[in-house]
Amino acid sequence: MYFIKQLTALFFFTFLLAACGNHKEESVQKTPAGEGSFRVKADRFADIQILRYRVPGFDKLTAEQKKLVYYLYEAALSGRDIIWDQNYKYNLLVRKTIEAIYGTYSGDRSTPAFANFFTWARQVWFSNGIHHHYSTKKIIPAFSESEFHELIAGSDPKALPLKDFKTPEKLETFLQPILFDPAVAAKRVNKDPDADLILTSSNNYYEGVNQKEVEAFYAAMKKPGDQEPPMYGLNSQLVKENGKIVEKVWKVGGMYSPAIEKIVYWLKKARDVAENDNQKKALGLLIKYYETGDLKTFDEYNIAWVRDTASTVDVINGFIEVYGDPMGLKGAYESVVSFKDFEASARMEAIAKHAQWFEDHSPIRPEHKREKAGGISYKIITVAVEGGDAAPSTPIGINLPNSNWIRSRYGSKSVSLGNITDAYNEASSSGTVDEFYYRAEARERVRKYGKLAGKMHTALHEVIGHASGKLEPDVGTPSETLKNYRSALEEARADLVSLYFITDPKLVELGLMPSVDVGKAEYDIFIKNGLQLQLRRLNAGDDIEESHMRDRQMIAEWVYEHGKKDDVIEKVIDNGKTYFVINDYGKLRELFAELLREVQRIKSQGDYEAGKELVEKYGVKTDPDMIREVKARYEHLDVAPYSGFIQPRLVPVRNKGEITDVRVEYPDDFAGQMMEYGRDYAFLINPAPEGKGN
Repeated sequence: MYFIKQLTALFFFTFLLAACGNHKEESVQKTPAGEGSFRVKADRFADIQILRYRVPGFDKLTAEQKKLVYYLYEAALSGRDIIWDQNYKYNLLVRKTIEAIYGTYSGDRSTPAFANFFTWARQVWFSNGIHHHYSTKKIIPAFSESEFHELIAGSDPKALPLKDFKTPEKLETFLQPILFDPAVAAKRVNKDPDADLILTSSNNYYEGVNQKEVEAFYAAMKKPGDQEPPMYGLNSQLVKENGKIVEKVWKVGGMYSPAIEKIVYWLKKARDVAENDNQKKALGLLIKYYETGDLKTFDEYNIAWVRDTASTVDVINGFIEVYGDPMGLKGAYESVVSFKDFEASARMEAIAKHAQWFEDHSPIRPEHKREKAGGISYKIITVAVEGGDAAPSTPIGINLPNSNWIRSRYGSKSVSLGNITDAYNEASSSGTVDEFYYRAEARERVRKYGKLAGKMHTALHEVIGHASGKLEPDVGTPSETLKNYRSALEEARADLVSLYFITDPKLVELGLMPSVDVGKAEYDIFIKNGLQLQLRRLNAGDDIEESHMRDRQMIAEWVYEHGKKDDVIEKVIDNGKTYFVINDYGKLRELFAELLREVQRIKSQGDYEAGKELVEKYGVKTDPDMIREVKARYEHLDVAPYSGFIQPRLVPVRNKGEITDVRVEYPDDFAGQMMEYGRDYAFLINPAPEGKGN
């Protein structure tokens, strides 16, 4: 898994940053680019903080580059409905109902019931569906079924999705168990190894099939000895029809065709104003892939995309990350449109240029090292818009493509989302440093170097971590061998690569850090996060389900346990508060190396049982008392566990029908933007919606 959410994630960086609304119905407020003060924080509800980000440097792009960004922006947003439907088959129905109530409810909007509805609606909008974006558990409304009845009854029937229900009452009856029954669609992604992962997950990637049938179906596709296997199942729903298992491919003329047709429409416009032949070729192959659904064409596209390193403007668009599928096969729709920050990138490209040095000096087994670690490009980008699974909750780093053989043969692209990181930094608070760091020297180090440490960790995680290592001959892909543990183990592997090298003097020699104290700050941050801070996202008694959280706790718990004999990390209880204090940074680095060697072996050899034992033993179970303590200590800090973004709006300036310029606007109303998107990009809900698309 390579995309930090990857498009992982380092979602753990969000914790560092975290340490660190009005009801508007008709219009989205906006701040024109360059005018007035810019507020990063826009809204707060439930466990979520809504932020905004700037798009600096957009005005310096050429007119053609701006036009290219605009077309890619429209393509990105045109696929919005897809991620909603992928997440759960009734999400679009729920969303349309929310939009109808929020937009037309004629009753009293000052009641607690409507306030609870508004909070829940924003949670659903934020999660692209009724399941929490991180825990994947269903978000149960705080309003009652009788209050839901009043909300439906007080809304305009013409706005409600009544096509298949005829009356509001029948729609309400259908939706009640979907919204209120905890047993119905309880989890979007279930990772319990003792359960049927397909039957107990409520995502919309499978219908009428069980886990054994899915495994057998895709195992039959695999060709023995194939050195260039496509990512089987990446762009389809697997269903059983008339007793036969078939794939419903996501393509023009196939499943999701109305939305994909719009994506292709805008991609063709983008291709016409491509910056160079390489970019034009890549966009052409992406269009062909969407038109045919051919995964071999998708591989060709990825190769062309990796080779295009000269373009200023870039895009990720497609069915990419597989975190939403417990089998690790189906790709969620997502898109990131960006352009290169040349000045910031120049400071960090040394990492990619020295990729071979990092591979040669890695502590993994020699037989698991890549002989040639070239083909890696790294840049810091300025994001213009994010769509699908990349929004509103966003990554801060990206490393693609995900295909192992393409990465080994052709390399990969790694990027850090510079303006996203800047927005997180601007919104951050230092409250957790005083609350959770025991020693003054650690507090001072984190304050001084924490932001740089986070950037370095992200860069090493993406550029070196995901791009390092190789599989042994004839070992299947990680999705085949490591199955439901693939994502957690891959994120842990990339984290461990970063943690091992971030205290290496080589980074100081390259001019990337002033001293190895930056790496020590990252050790402080990572251990604190893995053992304590991230627990605020859970309730006492919860297991950890999300892959990145499993990765972080697994690493932190493992090094804590294995370093006890040398007192590498000390557990201190002072005045009823628990602290974890690093006593020996050098020995901690050795433990990171030892664990990295084992995790790489597990991946390289496809050792499912060892991977399962490692994740289940160290990454899943939690201490309920520690969860209660952490949540109590966070209460007075007023820090939301999760953050996400309102997207900028690109507005074309036309002269006699031709686009002559594009301007950036900065909406500041999250609900307003969700309503706007629901009107302009509802291609799977309304056959011919008013607004965008022509």
